[in-house]
Amino acid sequence: MTDIPQEQRYRPGDRIMQGVIPYLGLAGQCGAAAAFYEKAFAARDIGRMPMEGEPDKFMHLQLEINGGALMLTDYSDMSGTQASDSAMPRGHLQLVVPDGQMWWDRAVAAGCTVLAPYERQFWGDTWGLLADPFGLKWALLTPDPALWDKGS
Repeated sequence: MTDIPQEQRYRPGDRIMQGVIPYLGLAGQCGAAAAFYEKAFAARDIGRMPMEGEPDKFMHLQLEINGGALMLTDYSDMSGTQASDSAMPRGHLQLVVPDGQMWWDRAVAAGCTVLAPYERQFWGDTWGLLADPFGLKWALLTPDPALWDKGS
């Protein structure tokens, strides 16, 4: 398929396409979620595949956040699951970053709700939990500086 722009083609060595990639169904809210994640988490739009006849809905929308992929769809029956009040009722997406306070402040300013404050935890890391307007929970974690690899 040569009609796919070079920057949107799959490259096997690209780190963004390795590991576990969340693929979430947001039933008609993908475009709005992508715009929000650009503001809240500095997401980069990697590619979109609009639904035929519905240019504002997406069969596939892919973002890059903090070096990892997040895939979204507007299909309401994705993966054969039933619709619920939460896109991810039993978990959260976690971002491990060295500058968590900056990430936290940006997400809150964009409209995330604080579920647990971003603060030093008993295990040593700084961690907090947010909810976005689309029903997803996001944890931000900055590892305890004592555990950082300082290099040799």
